[in-house]
Amino acid sequence: MQDKSFLMIPGPTPVPESVLVELARHPIGHRSKEFSDIFMSCIEDLKWLGKTKNSDVFIYTASGTGAMEAAIANSLSPGDKVLSLVIGVFGKRFSQIAQTFGANVEIISAEPGKVIAPNTLEQRLAEDKNKEIKIVTVTHSETSTGAANDLEKMGKIVKAHGALLIVDAVTSLGCMNLEIDNWGLDIVISGSQKGFMIPPGLSFIYVSQKAWDFYKRSKCPKFYWDFGKQKKSLDEQTTPFTPNVSFICSLKKAFEMMKNEGLENLIKRHDRLKNRLRAGLKELGLNLLTEDKDASAAITAIYPPEGVSVPDIRAAYKKDWDITVANGQDTLKDKIFRVGHLGFVSDRDIEMTLTVTEKVIKKLSANNLQLTAGKK
Repeated sequence: MQDKSFLMIPGPTPVPESVLVELARHPIGHRSKEFSDIFMSCIEDLKWLGKTKNSDVFIYTASGTGAMEAAIANSLSPGDKVLSLVIGVFGKRFSQIAQTFGANVEIISAEPGKVIAPNTLEQRLAEDKNKEIKIVTVTHSETSTGAANDLEKMGKIVKAHGALLIVDAVTSLGCMNLEIDNWGLDIVISGSQKGFMIPPGLSFIYVSQKAWDFYKRSKCPKFYWDFGKQKKSLDEQTTPFTPNVSFICSLKKAFEMMKNEGLENLIKRHDRLKNRLRAGLKELGLNLLTEDKDASAAITAIYPPEGVSVPDIRAAYKKDWDITVANGQDTLKDKIFRVGHLGFVSDRDIEMTLTVTEKVIKKLSANNLQLTAGKK
């Protein structure tokens, strides 16, 4: 049946019909008062979502990776020491961007599905007696594995040391509790195609006063990414360059939905969906990459049953049910498949996914038994 495709991946995520209607409207002028009112409404809603009153918030027409580069380019000087906490593909990407801009990068990494223990970070920073480490990068919810670092504890540890903390919150903001002011987070980035329930194309950056101090000392080149240009335009209730007007209008609609649900309920819903999915998958006999205590509320990574391949699983989801699930990334490609449960996802969607998963696994396991029997 046409037009019944459904995304159960970590992004892009399903988009509500009311948001799609906003996208279909004729664009308005980006230098008009009408747009400024919509734009500033989104800025205030972003502060609400990130639980901050002290940070500036910028909206870029860019992917999450663009926001990662902006965070590095505006805070780093070549030769600065950066400590990157890597628990997957996107934590590694932060380190690669920092290296590109001339940083001296040290990596603390964890095995796939694991997180960085806060005491490991605390011990490393305690060893840094001369305060050589200027910046710490961390992923809150790692999209490639479904593991989530304890950002609250890490924020307090880094604050006590004095380094700048840059956070990738692409798959956590809007899905998991994140308190920028209370946790001492300095630069936080996210993207529109995840918990925000709109298509890819916008990224969001929170900048603390401490981050502004780093900006003033930064010697990295920047033009489009320049926080100073963003701040000057924000004070004038506009943007320095042409924004994606339609997406910002749709973001306002998405925020209306989020605020109607309420931030506490939003977080509770994602926790409930995560717990139900993980319990249901275990009931089906499937093993999960990440332990419950370290699990992201946005995505779950699953091992295939013995004798069944990830490509076959993904193909069966798509061909038989028109549902898309994600493959693993990097070293985990074809070793796990990933199910997203963030943004515009409901309890019904989780129950549907569990039912379909059971049918897919039974079908492929039966096929595998037939093939094995035939070989004998």
